[in-house]
Amino acid sequence: MRLLKTRLSYPVLTSGIWQYIVVTLTILVSSLICFHFTEYIGYQSVSFILLFVVSILAIFMGIGPITLASSLSAFIWNFFFIPPKFTVNIDKTEDALMFAMFFIIALVNGVFTSRVRRQERLTHEREERTNSLYQLTRGLANSNDMDELINTAVKNIKANFGLDVIIILQDGNNHLTEYSKDPVMKKLTSKETDVAGWVFEHSMKAGRYTDTFNSENYTFYPMMGSNIKPGVIAVKLPGPIHGNNIEFWDTFVTQISNAVEKEFLNELARKAQFLNESDKLYKTLFNSISHELRIPVATIMSASESLLASQYPEDIRKELSHEILKASSRLNRLIENLLNMSRLESGRISPRLDWCDIHDLINKVTDSLQDELKPFQLQVEISDDMPFVRIDFGLMEQVLYNLIYNATQYASISTNLRVKASYDKGIMTIQVLDRGPGFPEKEIPLIFNKFYRIEGSKAGGTGLGLSIARGFTEAHNGTIIAENRKNGGARFTIRIPTDIPQEEFRVN
Repeated sequence: MRLLKTRLSYPVLTSGIWQYIVVTLTILVSSLICFHFTEYIGYQSVSFILLFVVSILAIFMGIGPITLASSLSAFIWNFFFIPPKFTVNIDKTEDALMFAMFFIIALVNGVFTSRVRRQERLTHEREERTNSLYQLTRGLANSNDMDELINTAVKNIKANFGLDVIIILQDGNNHLTEYSKDPVMKKLTSKETDVAGWVFEHSMKAGRYTDTFNSENYTFYPMMGSNIKPGVIAVKLPGPIHGNNIEFWDTFVTQISNAVEKEFLNELARKAQFLNESDKLYKTLFNSISHELRIPVATIMSASESLLASQYPEDIRKELSHEILKASSRLNRLIENLLNMSRLESGRISPRLDWCDIHDLINKVTDSLQDELKPFQLQVEISDDMPFVRIDFGLMEQVLYNLIYNATQYASISTNLRVKASYDKGIMTIQVLDRGPGFPEKEIPLIFNKFYRIEGSKAGGTGLGLSIARGFTEAHNGTIIAENRKNGGARFTIRIPTDIPQEEFRVN
């Protein structure tokens, strides 16, 4: 559940008493001025002046005040200006006709002017409302998550209505969530929360200024989507909504409801996708680990049983012991990868930087992989001026181990494997190159993903080695890229920014 607060105002749709006072005073003052100049301008000219005053008033006043101005000006012109003065009698036929025409023209002109002004105002209001709906729709469409969407909705309601509004969303199981922990929602009584639940269940508005639960302080509107009901909107109205405001408000609620429903469904889809991906990940991990565990465990068990069951010559016993050691190393590598991936995902990787010799690093890794490297011709190329560098020796050992081991699994037998290291302008660069099949171009961006295995690759492995290599490299604020070599094979390039010691501590 999410909720936010604002306020609303309503336009005045009827003429106020002040308009009647203004038109009365204006007509009286204009008539008084004309009365002092009647002998100079003639009583016929007074009718045009009063008619002009009524027309001006029609621009600013409503129909009621204009009707009063027309009637009052006609009466004053008859009583104070048309001979005989100070009576309502009109002796001359032409004066009577002029009086009738004056009253009709003043009334019609005032009413028409007022209607034109009212139509102009309505057109302007429609333009403003269309623009408001456009701003609302655009803001909702540009929202990145549910909280931002709700903030946008409340902001637009405040700008256009000024209402105190509470937006309550369902919890995904078609009932409103508990909101007693929210400080804003605590302002709702238990009865009001029950009304909100009733509105959500029955899809009908209720509360103040409705036929249901009209004693409540809030008016509750159901949010109706195309497929689901996202929730309820509760507002404090200063009065019932009338006229075009009803349609405008309903359109606002509909637009917000549709946007909330869409985001709600998107969240459900993301959760479903996450669960589906988690299930796939679990199956992949289970199958991969099962396969990786089964082979070394079977090897250890078989060799151990053989050693225990019979007395073999020393050379055979050594060979069986070597097989146990090799299988144990494979198990240890699997466990190390799983633990390292757990450390990466938990964010607990914090490199312990210290001065390291790249020669020692590469020698340590190649010694650990001497059995895997026997079928290949290993070439190590380290720049003569390679300095000590500040890195985490243990993490970089895992990175280099995984890259070289990966190369031994895919490179062609008896080909060259090269490891190059150099330092230039604050950047340490390490490259691992092989003459294997390389990578399909479309899969290069994916090879560092967890559990990702290139289609058609040989069996074995968990698909974690390259992902761990990237994670440990990035923990050093470095980068690692994979690319194909021109004449076949793959090349991994690691670049890590690092300090170097003062000149007297450099490697000779």
